[in-house]
Amino acid sequence: MGKKLRNLAAAISVVLIVILVGCTSASETGSNGGATDQQPSDGAQRIVSSTVAITEIMDALEIDLVGVPTSEKALPKRYKGITDIGNPMSPDMEIVRMLKPTSVLSVTTLEYDLKPKFTNAGVQAEFLDLSSLDKMSSTIDSLGKKYGKEQQAEAIVKQYTTKLAAISEQVKGKKQPNVLILMGIPGSYLVATEHSYIGDLVKRAGGINVVKGEKVEFVASNTEHLQQAKPDVILRAAHGLPDEVVKMFNKEFQKNDIWKHFEAVKQNKVYDLEESLFGTTGNLAVGTALDQLVEMLY
Repeated sequence: MGKKLRNLAAAISVVLIVILVGCTSASETGSNGGATDQQPSDGAQRIVSSTVAITEIMDALEIDLVGVPTSEKALPKRYKGITDIGNPMSPDMEIVRMLKPTSVLSVTTLEYDLKPKFTNAGVQAEFLDLSSLDKMSSTIDSLGKKYGKEQQAEAIVKQYTTKLAAISEQVKGKKQPNVLILMGIPGSYLVATEHSYIGDLVKRAGGINVVKGEKVEFVASNTEHLQQAKPDVILRAAHGLPDEVVKMFNKEFQKNDIWKHFEAVKQNKVYDLEESLFGTTGNLAVGTALDQLVEMLY
């Protein structure tokens, strides 16, 4: 891949991730009455979570929050009545400042865009790395130590370790399939490398990514090149507006004649991934996601 195309892909990937995280949230920003003055139980800590995945992790760690992201997805019951701060890619800084947080938690994929905004608002922000299972586990371990929830963190990470061992044993000795991962949003799609979260899960399940030698999470696609890579399985991840993206994928596969030459298409080995399980960053649904991947790949 040429330098210009590589730079373009890297730039598109940043935009894509920002859009994907933002699309998981409702369009309106608001706060629930009475939540502003609520104090968390863990000492003087006043923590704000700005993404759904982080909110679910904090719930599993049994850590209270004073602010949560505005989301169409149901958040843990622990946080019922807690102030909404807006969507992950553009939290309402006035509401965040009003909460007087000791820390606001976001993800590294949004750091480039959000760090200056938090700095200008005088808010202390921490960007958590959830880009792979190992990094998510390390992040959970660090959060446990920081907030005195070591036992809870250890239990969560142990679940993943146990699951990975079981998956490894389950696929042991089986022929490793070559896998093509398409990451789509309304109107376009990219190819996910092994450095993406879904790419990491595929590798954990024994799959071999057909895209090799890349350092970024997503790259622009060349359909002819992808066909020559001979993927045994094609995974389609639909984000933003999943129903629209699936329709886009279906139209692309029907109108672009080259897709019918893919062996994966001929063998009906094309699968659409559920957005809640296969996000752009890690989440607690790892076990279920891995189980589904094994069924698809083998």
